Amino acid sequence: MEINKLKKLLNEFGDNVRFEHDLKKKNWFNIGGKSKVYYKADNLRELINFLKKLNNKEKIFTLGAGSNILINDKLFDGVVIKLSKNFNNISLLGEDIIIAGSAVLDKSLSEFALNNNLSGFEFLSCIPGTIGGGIRMNAGCFKKEFKDILLSIQAIDKFGQVVTIPSADIKFEYRKNDLSDDLIFLSASFKGIKSNYEKINDEINKLKTEKEKNQPTQIKTSGSTFKNPVSQTKRKAWELIKESVPLDKTFGDACISLKHCNFFVNKGDAKFEDMKKLIDFVTKNVLEKTKISLEKEIKILE
Repeated sequence: MEINKLKKLLNEFGDNVRFEHDLKKKNWFNIGGKSKVYYKADNLRELINFLKKLNNKEKIFTLGAGSNILINDKLFDGVVIKLSKNFNNISLLGEDIIIAGSAVLDKSLSEFALNNNLSGFEFLSCIPGTIGGGIRMNAGCFKKEFKDILLSIQAIDKFGQVVTIPSADIKFEYRKNDLSDDLIFLSASFKGIKSNYEKINDEINKLKTEKEKNQPTQIKTSGSTFKNPVSQTKRKAWELIKESVPLDKTFGDACISLKHCNFFVNKGDAKFEDMKKLIDFVTKNVLEKTKISLEKEIKILE
C-alpha cells in the first residue's frame, strides 16, 4: 500500500505510528535502514484495531529487544510493530506460576523468579532478549530452553484474533517451533520450582560468570550467528568456524569476535552488506572444509 494511503488509514493512531522510521538504533548490531511503517502498540485493544485496519495488506514484523536481528540498510517495505511498556508486566499466579508480558526482558523474568524463590529461570539471566523473542526461537543456553518452563502463550494473529495456545500443543525443536510466523506474542505463563533465594542466586552468578568468561560483552553484536548443527555433528558451530575460517577476516567494519567466533561484531560503522558478506563467507568456508551446512540463528529483516 502507498504511504499516503497508509497515512490516511492509520491517522487515528497519532504519534504511535511513524513513517519511514529509522531502525538502526533499535538493534544491537546498530545496522539497518528504515521501515515504511513503525507502530508502537499502547495496548491490546489498540493493537487489535490496528491489525484490522491493515487487513493483512502489509508485511508485518514484530521487533523485540533487537538482540538477535540483522536489518537491511534499504527500506523495509512493511510494518514493524513494537509493543510498549504496557506489555511489560510480570505477576505471580499461585505459588509457582509466573505470567509475563512478551515485552518483558528475559533477565527481568529471571530476577522476578529469584525474588519469588522460583528456580528454573536462572538461564534467562544470560539471554539478552525479550520473552516474545525467546518463545519465537525457543531460545536457550546452558542446556535449558524456553520450552522447559513454558505453560502457555497468548497471541494475536494478523487479523486481530486473540488465541491462547498451551505449550503441549506446540512442537518445539532446537531453536525453533511450529508456531505461525504471523502470530504476535502478547504474554506467556511459566512454571517454576520452589527453592530458596541463596541457591537460585548462586546458580545465576555461576552462569553469568561462565558467560562473561567465554562471550564478548558491551559490543555491537547479535549473539550467536549460527545454530549448532545438532542434526549433523556433535561439534559446536564455533568449533567448525575456528577450524575453517581465518578469524581476522573482515568485510568493512564487520568482523569475527576473537573471544567467541560464533559472535560477529560491528566494530565501527558496518553496513548490512558487510555483515551479510561475512556470514556468507563463513557459511561457504565451513561447508567446503567440513561438509557441514550452518544455519543462521540470527534473523535477517529484508
